[in-house]
Amino acid sequence: MSRATKQQNSESALAERLRSLRLARNWTLGQTSQASGVATSTLSKIENGLMSPTYDVLLKLADGLGLDVAELFSPARDHMGAGRCSVERKGGGEIHDTPMYHHLLLCSQLSHKRMMPFHTRIKAHTVAENEGWSRHEGEEFVYVLSGIIELHTEYYQPAVLSAGDCFYIDSRMRHRVINQGKTDASVLWVSTKPGPESLAPRETS
Repeated sequence: MSRATKQQNSESALAERLRSLRLARNWTLGQTSQASGVATSTLSKIENGLMSPTYDVLLKLADGLGLDVAELFSPARDHMGAGRCSVERKGGGEIHDTPMYHHLLLCSQLSHKRMMPFHTRIKAHTVAENEGWSRHEGEEFVYVLSGIIELHTEYYQPAVLSAGDCFYIDSRMRHRVINQGKTDASVLWVSTKPGPESLAPRETS
C-alpha cells in the first residue's frame, strides 16, 4: 500500500470514527463544538475528510469526548490498569498525517494512558513565522532516531538536534519542530496526557 493511500485511509478512519462517536452521543456538531472547544466548521471539515487536524485539535476532541487521542482513530480494547501490557509489532499503530508531521500512534489498544507514544517523521523544512506552533498542557520527550531537526520554542533559541540527541519540554510553552536535513527525520515522540482539571482554557480552532 502506498504512503498516499495509507494517509487517505487514516483521514477516512478519523472522519468516520469522529462522526460515529458524535452520533452515538446524539450530539450535533454544535454540541460537539461546545464540549471540545473546536469550531463547528473545523469539525465539519474533519468529518468530511477535508482536513487533517493538528495534535492540539486532537487533544481538544479527545478531552471533549472523554477519550484517548488514539481512540479517535479506533476503539481501545483494554483499559489501563494493574498488570496491563500492550505490545505493538512493526507495521502496527494508527497513522495521523499533517503537513508538518507523519505520526504513528503506538500502543493504541490501551485506553486512559498517561503517556501517548508516537513514531514521527518530521517533514516540514520551512514554515512561516506564525505557522506550526503548538501549545497544550503536559510535557513532551523527543528522541531523534535519524536525520536532523530544529526545535523552536517561545522562550529559547532554536536548537539543532541529530540522531542520538533528545529534548524534554513543558508543552505549555509554544513549540514546533522542523526538518533540517535532506530527508525526513525520524523521532520517538512521547507526550503526557493532560488531566481534565489541568487543560488550558479552550480556544476556538
